[in-house]
Amino acid sequence: MAADFWSPVRLSVEIALVAGVWVLILGLFLGRIMANRKFKGKAFVETLFLLPLVLPPSVVGFLLIVIFGRNSPIGQLIEKVFEQPVMFTWWAAVIAAAVVAFPLMYQSAKSGFEAVDKDIEGAARVDGANELKVFTMISVPLALKAIISGAILSFARALGEFGATLMFAGNIPGKTQTIPTAIYIAIDSGNMELAWLWVMSMIGISFLMLICVHLIKS
Repeated sequence: MAADFWSPVRLSVEIALVAGVWVLILGLFLGRIMANRKFKGKAFVETLFLLPLVLPPSVVGFLLIVIFGRNSPIGQLIEKVFEQPVMFTWWAAVIAAAVVAFPLMYQSAKSGFEAVDKDIEGAARVDGANELKVFTMISVPLALKAIISGAILSFARALGEFGATLMFAGNIPGKTQTIPTAIYIAIDSGNMELAWLWVMSMIGISFLMLICVHLIKS
């Protein structure tokens, strides 16, 4: 029972952490760019960034299969370089989790950077700071609450991803079986005790994360 319980928990945390790092880096980079620039088609680009937030998970999973599947140019390139397809692997679960979690990180980072006083950034530039120093020493610290909140929410979203993961990464015990997919299988097989343990663990983790977000913003 213990081994059956902890394997999906460990996998879920590992996948969510790796996906969270990717999402944090990409969210900071794109959030910074989109917060400070206006250009034709910006609304369209932002809509694309936020689309995974509202699309059904099955649609996200389908699109990932189309983009990274063995019949796609990207999928064939990955298979040639790494000598195996990305589908139904641990990395497929990371990609699925990152895609659905990215909008939360992006929106939080962008909102944080938009709230930074541009006069302070301008003063730092006048004093000789380059763009990297302005970003790391001024913009990020001033937007830190929003960034941390986005990181926590995106991690929680990655941890709870089910539909896209099931379609793109499968449900392989010890390899791609996360807590949400494990709950689905446990209920389907009638193992309600194990299902309840995973459900309560997810509720507990999610509750703690939301409490952290509330404390950061207050």
